[in-house]
Amino acid sequence: MTVQNKQKPSLSTKHLLRITDLTQEEIKGLIEDAIVLKREQQKGLFHHHLQGKTLGMIFEKSSTRTRVSFEVGMKQLGGDALFLSSRDIQLERGETIADTAKVLSRYVDGLMIRTFAHETIEEFAKHSDVPVINGLTDPHHPTQVLADLMTIYEKKGKLRGLKLCYIGDGNNNMTHSLLEGAALCGIEMTLASPGGYEPNPAILKNAQKVAAQQGTSIEMYDHPTEAIKDADIVVTDVWASMGEEGEAEARKSIFSAFQVNQELTSYAKPDYLFLHCLPAHRGEEVTADVIDGKHSVVFDEAENRLHAQKALMKALMGV
Repeated sequence: MTVQNKQKPSLSTKHLLRITDLTQEEIKGLIEDAIVLKREQQKGLFHHHLQGKTLGMIFEKSSTRTRVSFEVGMKQLGGDALFLSSRDIQLERGETIADTAKVLSRYVDGLMIRTFAHETIEEFAKHSDVPVINGLTDPHHPTQVLADLMTIYEKKGKLRGLKLCYIGDGNNNMTHSLLEGAALCGIEMTLASPGGYEPNPAILKNAQKVAAQQGTSIEMYDHPTEAIKDADIVVTDVWASMGEEGEAEARKSIFSAFQVNQELTSYAKPDYLFLHCLPAHRGEEVTADVIDGKHSVVFDEAENRLHAQKALMKALMGV
């Protein structure tokens, strides 16, 4: 059933390239709208906020969740989504990012880009007349963290005052966006990573500054048992991200002491939540009894990509 449009959350940004493009209030507004959209979908109610609009989706990195959630999300909002792989556009044949952005802006109402270098999406945004959404770059993954924050809020009823512990590769897009999102939302965050795999120093320093302004903290630890103590949320990710597959075997040895398992999670709070952005490698970064256990909300988290992104597209592309 299609029902009348409702007012969209207002954002101060035209694009979402990293989670820090949003304020704490805007994150809260998007989460609340996403929860409403989710409940309405469960009742079979759909608002055609983006009727007649098209999202162009550029994929230089493949994905399951990103493509499906954005494409289905646009359809549920009454719009269309156009998938464009690197073979479908002329960038690989020498057309500039600026020209590509200017041309696509004449055809579509928004662009979602999943690519490697963050500079690529910044260049797109610089020359685009329509909103640009970061579907993932090597240093940032804001849409995933928006869904993570939504999931935490749904399950815990709040964000501020919670403790989130991230264990694993600290120098990847999930860690960086979690640092920024946690700092903005007043979530205490601890990290445990092997030496040499700490977060980008500039991102960490800025997140710590924002956290201090929010009255909380971000702390690094050498050992996971110290970091996870009394955590409300435990998060991990694959040890070798996309593009690092050649390091996968070597990292298994380096990261072995940083596996999230039953022994380690016994140090967290009894009602802790386990999050993982997926895909997961059971038996490596997390054991099956944790990711498939009662504390895991990874499939709720995956579903919430759809709803959080609908709220985001509605806010950026709606009228």
